[in-house]
Amino acid sequence: MNIKGGMDVENDMKQPSAQEELAYINQFTKSPLTAEEVYFFPVRLCDNEVDRDFERFDRAALEKLGELFLGKSGLFDHQWSAQGQTARIYRTEVVEEPARQTAAGDGYCWLKGWAYLLRTEKNRDLIAEIEGGIKKEVSVGCSVARRVCSVCGASEGTCSHVKGQTYGEQLCFLELQDPTDAYEWSFVAVPAQRNAGVVKRFGPEDGQMQVLRKQAELGRKYLHWLRREVVRLAMLADDGLDGQVFASVAEKLEEPELLELRKTYETRVNSRFPAAPQLRQQPPAPEKHDESMFLV
Repeated sequence: MNIKGGMDVENDMKQPSAQEELAYINQFTKSPLTAEEVYFFPVRLCDNEVDRDFERFDRAALEKLGELFLGKSGLFDHQWSAQGQTARIYRTEVVEEPARQTAAGDGYCWLKGWAYLLRTEKNRDLIAEIEGGIKKEVSVGCSVARRVCSVCGASEGTCSHVKGQTYGEQLCFLELQDPTDAYEWSFVAVPAQRNAGVVKRFGPEDGQMQVLRKQAELGRKYLHWLRREVVRLAMLADDGLDGQVFASVAEKLEEPELLELRKTYETRVNSRFPAAPQLRQQPPAPEKHDESMFLV
């Protein structure tokens, strides 16, 4: 399954030695390049923060992506065309910022890459746009083997937790783990951690995964019905209850709590509205007295 990441061109206050960078760059060239022939710059590729899709790479994934992105091409808008190849990653590093915490509660870190392109007439305007901060945002396309629920640790689609919702005080998001490939990184108009630049391609599912997805869907439908039933019973049991507020609370409850509430409210409803028997007992007919003795 292919995922996204994406940040921006990172301005470096500390400029590395040109000769040191050339040594890295020339590992990817057919003929050695000189400092006058290349332009290199750092980019912030992706990080471990929970993004607006409620997904994030874990720390180990960033390390692995650092290896996978070595030698990968820089494109424009994820258009997979040789004509769009403009730069190449030649060095990466995971940068730690321990003073900053992520929404998941751990220390913030991000994957930094260094890219180079040739100083040609064709690239002159691009270099000027990078230097001027116009070409800044980038997004990455890659694949991961696992997408794991942050609440229970189950694989995506196999539990009832919903991305973006809070369970207790724990935010539900998907942790992207075990990267398997890195395809490219692209200059985009909007950073990938919003919506643009997000590359998600899903391969064919095996039979087991299809069964798991069907079971998960049935589970979601069952929980939806159970929550609505608990809200219905609660409203019948208590006229003063705010249904909208209670429904919002019910959305955060799981099956054990919902079943207990259903049992409690069913008891209250049955006490408040006792069921009338379908067959009413007929009152006994008045006794017939023999009055023949009074007849004349």
